[in-house]
Amino acid sequence: MLIIGICGRIGSGKSEVARVFEEHGAVVISADRIGREVVENDNTVLNALKEAFGDKIISSDGSLDRQKLGALAFASDQAKAKLDSIVHPPLLDKLRSEIEKRRFAADCDIVVIDAALILDWAFESELDILVCVTSSEDQQIERLVDSGLTREEVCQRLSSQIPAIVQASRSDFVINNWGSLDDLRSASERLFEQLRGLEKID
Repeated sequence: MLIIGICGRIGSGKSEVARVFEEHGAVVISADRIGREVVENDNTVLNALKEAFGDKIISSDGSLDRQKLGALAFASDQAKAKLDSIVHPPLLDKLRSEIEKRRFAADCDIVVIDAALILDWAFESELDILVCVTSSEDQQIERLVDSGLTREEVCQRLSSQIPAIVQASRSDFVINNWGSLDDLRSASERLFEQLRGLEKID
């Protein structure tokens, strides 16, 4: 089984690359999905977040208000570190568990990990190949503002992430998402065919 990681700063287009890979036969594991499941379904994590950030992050129905948590967590480096220390260990445990389950699936030859923080976690050592998706910061800001974040929230999140040039330098392949969606999808398809060839060689 070939394990491919896709990293990139938020708004870079990495999830679209993962979507193309999935359309061509890969199994995609989304770290964002796992993160949501951890903070919403694990009472131990939810209680730790409430203790760290206060009752204001809990909605009237008892669920986590992710927007309020994000605003508090990205307000300072200390708050972000506190969030990471609570969420990342169970997230990584679940991510590794999902990868292991795929090893026993007969029809699963390529697994793709869609995760912005692969390098932050030093998770690249657990992958066969790392792909980085890059984009201009203006494009990233525009996409994320369109998704509902404020410009200030976007800048806070971007400033907390490893610079794109560093991510690219530490990756095996780089897809530059500077053009249209069609350009990105075409580049993704070409790279996937190349990576599938490596899987067959192995």
